[in-house]
Amino acid sequence: MKIRWLLVPVVLVGLTVPVAAQTLPVATPEAAAMSSQRLGRVGQVLRAEIEQGRLPGAVVAIARKGKLVYYESFGFLDKGAGTPMPKDAIFNIASMTKPLVAVGALMLYEEDRLLVNDPVGKYLPQLAKMPVAVLQTDGSGRTTITTEPARRQPTLQDLMRHTAGVTSGSNADELSRMYLSVEGDLTGPEYLDKLSKLPLQYQPGTTWGYSEGLDILALVVEAVTKQSLGQYLQESIFRPLGMADTGFVVSAHKASRYAKPLATNPETGSPQTSADRTKPAKRDCGGGCAVSTAMDYLRFAQMLLNRGTLDNTRILARKTVEYMTADHLGPEVNIDRLRQRDNINGYGFGLSVAVRRGNGVAGIMGSPGDYNWGGGSGTYFWVDPKEELAVVFMAAAPGALRLRYRQMITSLVLQAIAD
Repeated sequence: MKIRWLLVPVVLVGLTVPVAAQTLPVATPEAAAMSSQRLGRVGQVLRAEIEQGRLPGAVVAIARKGKLVYYESFGFLDKGAGTPMPKDAIFNIASMTKPLVAVGALMLYEEDRLLVNDPVGKYLPQLAKMPVAVLQTDGSGRTTITTEPARRQPTLQDLMRHTAGVTSGSNADELSRMYLSVEGDLTGPEYLDKLSKLPLQYQPGTTWGYSEGLDILALVVEAVTKQSLGQYLQESIFRPLGMADTGFVVSAHKASRYAKPLATNPETGSPQTSADRTKPAKRDCGGGCAVSTAMDYLRFAQMLLNRGTLDNTRILARKTVEYMTADHLGPEVNIDRLRQRDNINGYGFGLSVAVRRGNGVAGIMGSPGDYNWGGGSGTYFWVDPKEELAVVFMAAAPGALRLRYRQMITSLVLQAIAD
């Protein structure tokens, strides 16, 4: 008989875990060579951030050596309403959607339904003939945009490692601003129509630039499977891994667990909002439209750490995970834009995740080969195979502070390793 966790919490080796939650085997930190005392610093720091009004709340889940050693919630689900943060809070995970899509595509690769080196136009003909922009500045400082032919089409690998030339829009320059037109709530056909009319920002395979790549890959997945992205991921990843609260819409009976950001940005004082995933979007965008919980995503991360399997369920082959989490940026790729990101300077890039190249250079601790990614809404995960460590940090904290929290949680967890 299933017991409803809301009524009967159970204590397992020092951790309070909802009975109905599908978690991981539980152990004390010391049983996994971590210090309980030092892990206590995680709560101390997060509570201070919450008390200072910089963070509404957070949920942190840590697994080491295959065991759940830390799983705590802090602060508020909705600070304005005074609602405490539950451990099973649902968050907008924004760009943490990308690794989910990459894994889904790599499953199709294993089934020979696509090839990583295939040109994108094989699946999305609208994008087969995109030219490459050439920016020219005259003596008065005025910039004009002309085009030249692409030396080759972007491949699916380019989409996943952000070397396709479809860099996400910003206000940095006129060409970047043009890409903002594809970042609204559009149907798949509308998105492809707008994108196909833009030039690539650089020759495919030559430059790393955080991009629309996984949004495009999601449409490739839909073209191959003849399903919506959400349907395919539900069948191939979420259900097999027990990720019961992960998807693209927060249903009405789960809305009471949906985390909200602070009403104003704590650094700028400007109004602060995030996407409302209680309302279906026009498409299941692969770049940033999913929602999840800390435990759901930790199960996904642990599957990767286990090299493709969890609870006797294999999602990917060991060699596929090794391929996904290897550094795919060779010396021919300009990585200047990657170096501008504080928490991944010193990293290369795999298929949807940043991959650490060495012990030094980066401004945060870590191990060669660890990999991570975060979401613009305030979420973050990383996996360290050398330390047998998987960590998920969930917060509704959009804005520049999220970059600090990614570095902060990394150091707070790694300083607690005791072996």
